[in-house]
Amino acid sequence: MSDASHFFHVSSVLNRRSITRHGLDWARMGAARGIAGSRRPEVEGVFVCRGEEEVGFFLQINNTGGPVDLWSVDGIDEGLLLDNGNGFVYVPSRIPAERVRLVRADVPPQHGI
Repeated sequence: MSDASHFFHVSSVLNRRSITRHGLDWARMGAARGIAGSRRPEVEGVFVCRGEEEVGFFLQINNTGGPVDLWSVDGIDEGLLLDNGNGFVYVPSRIPAERVRLVRADVPPQHGI
C-alpha cells in the first residue's frame, strides 16, 4: 500500500516565479537549465528528492549556472514514482503550486563540497 509522503525539489532561482505561480511543470522549463545541466526536460515529469542525502547530491551537481531554490513538495503518492534508470525518481505529472513551498532560497553552487 502506498501513501502520500513529503519530498523536495531543487530548481534554479530563475524558475521561482513560475513555480510559485504554476507549480512544478516540466513543460515550462526554459528559464534555466535543469540541475544536471540539460536544456530540455530529461523526462515527462518532475524529479523529487527522497531525503536530505538526495537533496545534498542535487545541490552539489547544480549545473544551472547559478544559485538554486529548495522546494518542499507535499502529497506525492510514492506508488506513482518512476525511476529514471539511475536511481533517481520523478513524478510523471505536474505538481500544482498549492503543494509546493519554498524552504531555502538562493542556495549558492556547492561544487567540490
